[in-house]
Amino acid sequence: NITCTTKQQYLPSSNILQTRYIHDHGVADLVDFFPRPSEGSVIAKGSKQTPFRETIPVQDELKKWLVRRVECIRGEVDLDVEIFPAFDYARGTHTTELALPIHKPGCPESKTVTFSHSDLSLQLDVTIDHGEDNVESCPTVIFRKEKREHMLGEGVVAHIHLVEGQAISFVLRDNIPNHVTRDVTTQVLDLQQSATQKYWFNWISKCKYKGRWREIITRSLMILKLLTYEPTGAIIAAPTFSIPEAIGGGRNWDYRFSWVRDSSFTIYILLRMGFTAEADAYMDFISDRFRKSRTPEGALPIMFTIRGETDIPEIELNHLSGYRSSNPVRIGNGAATHQQFDIYGELMDGIYLYNKYGKPITWEQWVAVREILDFVLTIYPDMSIWEVRNKKQNFVYSKIMLWVAFDRGLRLADKRCLPCPNRAKWLQARDEIYEEIMTHGIPAPSLLSTTIPNKIQGYSENIQCFIQSYESGDYLDSSILIAPLVFFISPNDPRFLRTMDRILLPPEKGGLTSTGLVYRYNTQHSDDGVGGQEGAFSMCTFWLVEALTRAGAYDAKYLVRAANLFENILSFSNHLGMFSEEIARSGEQLGNTPQAFSHLALISAAFNLDRGIEFKR
Repeated sequence: NITCTTKQQYLPSSNILQTRYIHDHGVADLVDFFPRPSEGSVIAKGSKQTPFRETIPVQDELKKWLVRRVECIRGEVDLDVEIFPAFDYARGTHTTELALPIHKPGCPESKTVTFSHSDLSLQLDVTIDHGEDNVESCPTVIFRKEKREHMLGEGVVAHIHLVEGQAISFVLRDNIPNHVTRDVTTQVLDLQQSATQKYWFNWISKCKYKGRWREIITRSLMILKLLTYEPTGAIIAAPTFSIPEAIGGGRNWDYRFSWVRDSSFTIYILLRMGFTAEADAYMDFISDRFRKSRTPEGALPIMFTIRGETDIPEIELNHLSGYRSSNPVRIGNGAATHQQFDIYGELMDGIYLYNKYGKPITWEQWVAVREILDFVLTIYPDMSIWEVRNKKQNFVYSKIMLWVAFDRGLRLADKRCLPCPNRAKWLQARDEIYEEIMTHGIPAPSLLSTTIPNKIQGYSENIQCFIQSYESGDYLDSSILIAPLVFFISPNDPRFLRTMDRILLPPEKGGLTSTGLVYRYNTQHSDDGVGGQEGAFSMCTFWLVEALTRAGAYDAKYLVRAANLFENILSFSNHLGMFSEEIARSGEQLGNTPQAFSHLALISAAFNLDRGIEFKR
């Protein structure tokens, strides 16, 4: 019942989280981390490994430990420890067993509690790290079971009193027969914490960026690394699910999957920042999907699980109330079955950039590219980047990215002198798509004529701007900001500048920007099949910064605006430098967090803004 001040940060150049509780009578430090053991390392100093105990299984098990260490660094503190697991999204029952209810100093065993479900069993290990001078001064931890309403199994609670110099560590890990270390000791945890901090320092030291926003970029890169599944190289969109886009609303989605759409941005950022191993692994993951996941017609699914699976059914968990009563709570993602043809543009851009900045693509990859682009010649309207849940449309963003797909395919063929049997059709399709987007009138007969409405409305003469879709009427969509970023249009083209200037207006004046933050589109005008309100989009705001930066090469006023908007949105990150998908009118973060796309767009905007400022000096 003591009011305290809380401070939280990552330890320098690492993903070790430190939380400090401060009040008049004492200060406690909490440290949380997943171990990153050094390659070939043993469990602890002085321990021995037999020739039959391989290093890789040791590393794999240690990486799955969740470690929390607490130490009193001033005065004295009282802390409550509570563990209430909810297996299978709180749908499965479990049993709780207290193996060692009273944990005293000097106890040789660390296994204290086990939680057992039909498919999974977890154990809690506790170790008394040290007291001020001797064993007698170390604290004692006494756990007891407790049953709480709506929980399908018991949890455990403990109250601990620490004085300055006393410390306790907790490890949550799989309850398996043959651990790499039967008991967790202070020596083991000290070694793993040191190895983990060293790993992160060495990893981020590879970053090539040395500009104005280095601290912000390095934190974003380390967040992206945390979102990476190393066994396959997949990078998920976010580690959370059903965090609402509006408190109390129904826009609650599961982002724990890897989207093809992220590919070009991911590969570009990783390569330009100096992380070639991660770029290679991600490219291998995408290439593997070429071989295993395409339909007989040649289509590629829009998203995958971290292991490359495509069966991602969307389920509503009606027994859960949701974050701040925002329901339904969803797992899985119904958008997995959508047709979103913009992904082929992002995919081809990623492959082109990988060939340019990474490694030359292989013959097998090129054959897959040709088959994919030949399929793209037959495409129809889609659900596009925003994954609308009503009718398919000819979204301008998707058309731009289809232009990118053919453009990068043609460039790649020319650059590498690769055989391209359908070069003429690709070239014709690229040119027709460009004219569709840029004109307003009756389409000429074309390869894609069956997919186009009677009136082409990629650009509206009425409002002198690019719009959301051929069918949408005169409604803006901030996804058009991608156009100069993928070299579809020059950033100083009057049509694009008029569109960007209009997006910069507040919503009540026909724009999409409020408090320096950009909305996707006006949900009151554009029916996306979901309904409800949403916040401003972090990614779109960073795209606006980069578009302004590129326009600033021709008009300095845009560069100044870009710098101001960039600093403005940085102030909306949380205290750890993380960005979610959206930002509410109140300034709080909304949607799943941290979101990979937001941080990819942040890094790209900072990188290009830095270059733009240096060029103007």
